[in-house]
Amino acid sequence: MTATTPSFPSRLPQVGTTIFSTMSALAQQHQAVNLGQGFPDFGCDPRLLHAVTNAMHAGHNQYAPMPGIAALRQAVSDKMLTLYGRRYNADSEITVTAGATQGILTAILACTQPGDEVIVLDPCYDSYVPNIELAGATAVRVPLTPGSFAPDFAKIAAALTPRTRLLIINTPHNPSATVWSDAQMRQLQELLAPTNVLLLSDEVYEHMVFDGQQHQSAARFAGLAARAFIVSSFGKTYHVTGWKVGTIAAPAALMAEFRKVHQFNVFSVNTPMQAALASYMADPAPYLELPAFYQRKRDLFLHGLQATRLQPLPTRGTYFQCVDISAVTDLPEADFCRWLVQEIGVAAIPLSAFYGDGFDQQVVRFCFAKEDATLLAALERLKKL
Repeated sequence: MTATTPSFPSRLPQVGTTIFSTMSALAQQHQAVNLGQGFPDFGCDPRLLHAVTNAMHAGHNQYAPMPGIAALRQAVSDKMLTLYGRRYNADSEITVTAGATQGILTAILACTQPGDEVIVLDPCYDSYVPNIELAGATAVRVPLTPGSFAPDFAKIAAALTPRTRLLIINTPHNPSATVWSDAQMRQLQELLAPTNVLLLSDEVYEHMVFDGQQHQSAARFAGLAARAFIVSSFGKTYHVTGWKVGTIAAPAALMAEFRKVHQFNVFSVNTPMQAALASYMADPAPYLELPAFYQRKRDLFLHGLQATRLQPLPTRGTYFQCVDISAVTDLPEADFCRWLVQEIGVAAIPLSAFYGDGFDQQVVRFCFAKEDATLLAALERLKKL
């Protein structure tokens, strides 16, 4: 008898190998400097590693409570009150997640039904739309303004229908490195006020805002906070993306629904990491000093780009730098990125990969969350352009 693996319809038939995997494989093949993938190539604070070791030796190795360790939830609550002026109840309004991406999926699964619509603003992080499709809902893509990547509130308003359940925003924004202003958040608050639409505010780069600006969290605005799931990431903030630990903050009624799903798709999150993060957060300096840390890297990279024909776009937040390639090539973004890694030895990501329709504006994205030596090595190669 021949053993046969049964076939079945794919839940995500449009999903294949991502551009991120493709570019990383090419970077390795051509020994290129990889400025494509969005994570650091440097280590975290040794104190945080010691805190994990201490937590393990102290016996924090079994399942954590489903919502997360109480001390960590309280630390997050205290931080949000200090920074954004809103108190979230640590017991009923904050949940620790297995990274921000799991938090986003769980929030979408918790609040959407088949037939619901979810508005996403293109270009957007690549997990949003597959998450929406897994929930049986329909993604409605609304483009940000080309060039400035500012929200187009007229287009957002036009996309709202009786079926709209959720709107997803991301500030600071991946991939464009833009930051929503106070005025834009207030305009969003006014737009959503007469609706029953929920908000998912992806704020994983909240501590990477530059040039003296403030991060405008949805938590700062009563009308947004009342309808929002707010997503944060310890991995981004503390240079430990591989730990996959994040949080969701939301009003108690929303959080109760979130936890119904969370308890069955994750239940609990890595216990010693939670214990370590709870103790580490007693010192606010690491996240308060993060804007200056990354602004220096941004400025180093920007200075080096002056020796190339690439035209930098403004980077107001995140650890990404977008550049206009039109003075260098007339190739489409994806083709240019393949050429760049093969011929110049630097990996980047085409912005078209973040659009549902592959919209190409001859802009690519670099990540500067790298050692200075890595950035300088990349810049030396980019001088050939």
